[in-house]
Amino acid sequence: MGKITELYGELVFDKKEMRNRLSPTSYEILINAIENRDPLDISIAEDVARAMKDWAIENGATHFTHWFQPQRTGAAEKHDAFLSYGKDGEIIEKFSSSQLIQSEPDASSFPSGGIRSTFEARGYTAWNPSSPAFLRDAAHMRSLVIPSIYMSWTGEALDQKTPLIRSINALNSQALKLQRLLGNRTAKRVKVFAGFEQEYFLLHSSLVEKRPDLMMARRTLFGAPPIKGQLMEDHYFGTIKPRVLDFMNALDQELYRYGIPVKTKHNEVAPNQFELAPMYEEVSLAIDHNLQMMEIMKRVAEEHDLVIFHHEKPFAGLNGSGKHMNWSLGDNTGANYLEPSKSPLKNINFLLTLAAIFIGIKEHGGLLRAAISDAGNEHRLGSHEAPPAILSIYLGEYLTEILDHIEGITTFSEKEINHICLGLQSMPKVVKDTSDRNRTSPIAFTGNKFELRALGSNANGSNAATIFNTVCAYGFQCIIEKLEKMNGKDTKSDALVLLKDILKTTKSVRFEGNNYSDDWKREAVEERGLYFVETTPESYLVAVEQKSIDVLTGLNIFSKRELESRVDVKLTAYSNTKFIELKLALRMVRSHILPSVEMQIQQLGQSLAAVQSAQVQGAAFVESIQVLDRLYSAIVKREKTLQNYVLKTEKVDVAYDQAYSLATKGKELLADLRSVVDEVELLVASDLWRLPGYDSLLRAIRN
Repeated sequence: MGKITELYGELVFDKKEMRNRLSPTSYEILINAIENRDPLDISIAEDVARAMKDWAIENGATHFTHWFQPQRTGAAEKHDAFLSYGKDGEIIEKFSSSQLIQSEPDASSFPSGGIRSTFEARGYTAWNPSSPAFLRDAAHMRSLVIPSIYMSWTGEALDQKTPLIRSINALNSQALKLQRLLGNRTAKRVKVFAGFEQEYFLLHSSLVEKRPDLMMARRTLFGAPPIKGQLMEDHYFGTIKPRVLDFMNALDQELYRYGIPVKTKHNEVAPNQFELAPMYEEVSLAIDHNLQMMEIMKRVAEEHDLVIFHHEKPFAGLNGSGKHMNWSLGDNTGANYLEPSKSPLKNINFLLTLAAIFIGIKEHGGLLRAAISDAGNEHRLGSHEAPPAILSIYLGEYLTEILDHIEGITTFSEKEINHICLGLQSMPKVVKDTSDRNRTSPIAFTGNKFELRALGSNANGSNAATIFNTVCAYGFQCIIEKLEKMNGKDTKSDALVLLKDILKTTKSVRFEGNNYSDDWKREAVEERGLYFVETTPESYLVAVEQKSIDVLTGLNIFSKRELESRVDVKLTAYSNTKFIELKLALRMVRSHILPSVEMQIQQLGQSLAAVQSAQVQGAAFVESIQVLDRLYSAIVKREKTLQNYVLKTEKVDVAYDQAYSLATKGKELLADLRSVVDEVELLVASDLWRLPGYDSLLRAIRN
């Protein structure tokens, strides 16, 4: 592979290229827009467009595209050639400032929840300089890719990136207000950092092609449990097989070319499951890089005759895959607001940042539950390897003791304040040794950041990051309002008095125990009153409750119409996913399952006839045939019931009613059908069963 530094970012229009190709004035304005969120002076657009075009064409690009994140999985793009007519009608290569700044894809063909009708086609992509342009190098063609946001003709957000940017701005505004109250005059811009640990499965393409459910639904709808599975716990952090390592090395090389700072790779818990983790970046860029990474992973896997699975639960009974979002907050001075230091005021800031998150999760945890919920992740949430759908915060023993101590103080003298700060100063050195990480917690404090472990592997991180930013901004807003009313002379004392009250009122969201236990679910709901709903469709409705509308519109994250439209988009996507799975299950029963059982019964019948002709009793054959005949009839009955249900449910015209039915009755009917199919799989000879089983799919990938 050579040195990483020699190929790192070779496909990115990075600061080095900007500095070399832009005028000093244009470079300074653009960098300030990127790093300090200064308004972008449109006067530099022509210079930037020229520089991008020259760089792209010199590196073999023939087209350009605005790359954006519609309300669906993955990204979207429309490629245009650097092609135009010159003054004399000749063909020239051209890329203007207007082409850089804006493009117009068809808005009616992307999910909009009714904001855009079929006859209202206008939607606009707009250049978002917070992420650098890059070259797409694939299929023997290169295109200049311009990261963008996507909005309707009326200015409403149609994508997932625009609300993220709004949430960053809201958090920046509220955090800076608090910094000023605390006496911090050096912070000019608050930054959100993130790193997404990406889990995935890797399977043989030759086997995947024989499984319609894996090809279309990206998960197995049927499948008897494997003999070994993950029982021996020998895959996690095990030696990486040569073929997988070859894929990983090729993937690393490709990701480095795109300037994606991946750092860690290893075997995960389930067979053929792996993880790839990057270094942390500003959240907007981290999300763009994660989406790029997921697409590049698919391409590199195909080149190695492998298939990548980002579905949260490809295999029942085995660990599913998450995308752990590590989230932290800092500013332009390099300070991390979630890391204690030797400065008393910085430690007060650390405590208030924690308090803001406590407030936000307590009041609006339902919004975060909705942000992490979809048709894939519902198979994982609450299962034996993933955090439950009840959002609580884990801090660890050492920090919990400090907060409990603060809660019990009656008077905050200078001596007491110094004692608290002294304990916080020691925390970075000892926090890793004072308690284990709680891997059952959906939101865990891990030293200098929070880790949201409940996000699904296939998710676009924008939704969860938007809401996490929002709940923190809301918490800061509440703290500011209360601090301003206190009008005390000592900011440190006022802040700690307020903190004491916040710790008491938000204690319900802090939990240090086993989040997977049945006792916790009962305690969380019945005693603590934490937000909980059973199904994904139910979780979506929280966004249109009045208190959610108030906070999201008040912080200018969404308009009321945008919120309502997004609920509709999510409900529709959920139902469509479920219908695909149910119809696919029905087809597989007819084309794969029942024919296999029929052939097994036929063979057993032939064997029975043979032994009876030899005047042998053949009782075992008779019993096997009877068992298979009973299961065959049970499958036919359940298949008919499911077929009737699908036909009936497709006619339901209320989006929520349809989605809720699929999440409850539809789920129950599919599980009922699967239970019989999985039972019969174990009784049919492997050469007659038309679907590769779990043991075949999950065998170690070797050369």
